[in-house]
Amino acid sequence: MKNQGKKDRKKDSKKDRKKPPGGTPAIAALEASGTAFVTRSYEHDPSAASYGAEAAEALGVDPARVFKTLVAEVDGALTVAVVPVSGSLDLKALAAAVGGKRAAMADPAAAERTTGYVRGGISPLGQRKRLPTALDASARAHPTICVSAGRRGLEIELSPEDLAALTGAVIAPIARG
Repeated sequence: MKNQGKKDRKKDSKKDRKKPPGGTPAIAALEASGTAFVTRSYEHDPSAASYGAEAAEALGVDPARVFKTLVAEVDGALTVAVVPVSGSLDLKALAAAVGGKRAAMADPAAAERTTGYVRGGISPLGQRKRLPTALDASARAHPTICVSAGRRGLEIELSPEDLAALTGAVIAPIARG
C-alpha cells in the first residue's frame, strides 16, 4: 500500500508540471512575477490568413496595439522579435538591435521546438528556452499592448514596459509599415 501511494503522488506531480496553473506557461510566468495583465480570448478561425490580424479584429483592438511574436535567426542564434501585426519585421534592423550582422526568419519547426509553442500561438513569455528578444519601439506609444498568451485564440494585454522587463527585451525600431 505504501508504494502505491508514492506511485500515485509521482503521477500527480508529473501532471502538475505539464499543465501550468494559469493555463499556459506565459500566463503562469506572469502570475508568478506578480505583473498586472488581462487575458483576452476569442474563437480562433483555422482558415484565417493572419493570426495577428484575426486577433485584432476579433478583439476589436487597433492592430497597432496587437503584437506578433516572430522567431528569427541572427548570426545563427534564434532570436525573438515582437512587432505590431499591422507591420512586418525589418530583419536588418533586428540584427542591428541585438548586435548581430545577418538575420533571417527561423525554421518554423525550430521555433516551435525551442519556444514550446505552436506557430500562431508563440508567446514572448514563458518559452521553453529563453531567447534574446527585441520589442518594436512603437509599443511605447501605447499604455498596453496585446501579445499571444501561448495559444491561438488567447491574448495577454500588458504594458510594453512590463513585457520588456520580463523578457529582457531590447526596445528598438525593428518593424516596417
